[in-house]
Amino acid sequence: MSENFAELDEMGPVDYLILEFPGNKMTGEGFPILLDLVNRGIIRILDLVFVRKDSDGSVTAAELRDIGGDIDLSVFEGASSGLLDQEDINEAGTALEPGNSAGVIVYENVWAAPFAQAMRRSGARLVANGRIPVQALLASLEAAEAADTQTGS
Repeated sequence: MSENFAELDEMGPVDYLILEFPGNKMTGEGFPILLDLVNRGIIRILDLVFVRKDSDGSVTAAELRDIGGDIDLSVFEGASSGLLDQEDINEAGTALEPGNSAGVIVYENVWAAPFAQAMRRSGARLVANGRIPVQALLASLEAAEAADTQTGS
């Protein structure tokens, strides 16, 4: 097994997020939390790219210094594994409204690596995964509460 594949076998699950900033306005409030997750070994950022969708619909990668404004994003410079290419940037842009920007983060769930390794060793394979948005959880809880109120439970 090549060294690259051996390293992949040691990794935890890899996820991505696309976080849209309406009007290209970023407060930076979440960045210390993101850094804390990295520093505590919970996640490892593989890629961090900022994209901008212009009013004409064109999508471009943005430099950290251009997107951050007064926010110091220099700590994220060099967070590039090469996984994201122009096609991925264009795909991320389809999720954005014109005039907005986004951060695209690809990260390893380091906390889950030992579990993932054990499952791979035992022959298990992932056949499905997904996320439940917080809004869906809230809607489900509200519906259950309304049903309880109607039935008198």
